[in-house]
Amino acid sequence: MPSSTSREPRRAIVIGAGLAGAAACVYLARRGWHIDLIDRHSGPAMAASALPVGMLSPHVTRSPTPLSRLTALGVPLTRQELEAGVQQGRGWQACEVDNLGADEGRWPAALVRPAALVQAWLDETGQRTRLDCHWSRTVASITRHEAANGGPCWRVADAQGRTLAEAPAVVLASALGSLALVAATGHRCDRHDLPLHPVKGQLSLAALEGPALAPRPRRDQGVYVPSYEDEGLQPCWPGRLWAMGSTYERGQDDRNLTEEAHQRNAASLHRLAPAAADRLRADLLAGRLLGWSEVRCASLDRLPLVGSCPDLQAFHADALQMPRRGRMPSLSEVPRMSGLYLLCALGSRGLSLSALCGQLLAAQMDNDRLPGMPDDLVAALDPARFAWRRARRQPARPG
Repeated sequence: MPSSTSREPRRAIVIGAGLAGAAACVYLARRGWHIDLIDRHSGPAMAASALPVGMLSPHVTRSPTPLSRLTALGVPLTRQELEAGVQQGRGWQACEVDNLGADEGRWPAALVRPAALVQAWLDETGQRTRLDCHWSRTVASITRHEAANGGPCWRVADAQGRTLAEAPAVVLASALGSLALVAATGHRCDRHDLPLHPVKGQLSLAALEGPALAPRPRRDQGVYVPSYEDEGLQPCWPGRLWAMGSTYERGQDDRNLTEEAHQRNAASLHRLAPAAADRLRADLLAGRLLGWSEVRCASLDRLPLVGSCPDLQAFHADALQMPRRGRMPSLSEVPRMSGLYLLCALGSRGLSLSALCGQLLAAQMDNDRLPGMPDDLVAALDPARFAWRRARRQPARPG
């Protein structure tokens, strides 16, 4: 690991204080970076990472896929982070999950309140290094200039032109908002080159009174949590609850709770535990059912975007000449916006992948390789992959 004792501490701005942003903060802090953290909310984990309870478990497939291989690396790492920084019963609890779908079996898992992990990571960041948090700040522009010492520097400003922070490196970890932040640099950016899409999820939950209706969580097109206890839950949630969800509505960007989504959760729950589905419907009818709804961010191939942001203007200008030269550049040769990085599109796998993605990004920002991370998985997460694939499909032009 590089040492920062012999030089001026490196500085980075992280925009977004959910799982992705907090993971970037803590892994950069462990490498000696100083951090400015900016978020439009009044505190951390107030969007998709505010989920009352989520499932940490591997993505099981009959044949290995990039996502199953990534979660095989990411789940143990997140579990390690939970054990080190979050007390059981105050943010997570170990369990097993019964998979009732095509890949039937029982798997080790954990029930997790994501905000507890976010807070643990930010607490550690503040203990290890300088962490300056800028809450309730909306970023309007991100511009690059020469710093007083002659080096390149990014300036992040609000709509009134007031500087929020300056640093040589910026990490965009603002989920779907990362697309607008790339555009805030003044560079060309469209949804074909960075295809990020909203995905709405709704969780159905209620206070658990009496015994749980299943011995352990069950999963098949949704996750049923028969019992979860957490002393750190916000007062708006019962300290002991059951939950089912969440729905996966691609393209939806509103956060409104709907009865239709509750009914879809009930239909999915009926396949897992019919008696629990009856209870969900009864609680809905009696007005006892609670809900949580948020918009997550997913990419076109449902894999995160992790790494240096492509310079799409330079790449597309160069791509016009590529067929004439008879050679396409490799993915690693795509021009980049120096000092600008992406960590987003974790979708519904934030608990499984945030630690791994944060660790990978911190290594890349230090020009390191992450031990144990295969090159093809690094390429599968590269933010330039979509623009690069499009360019490869271009028809050859006559010379």
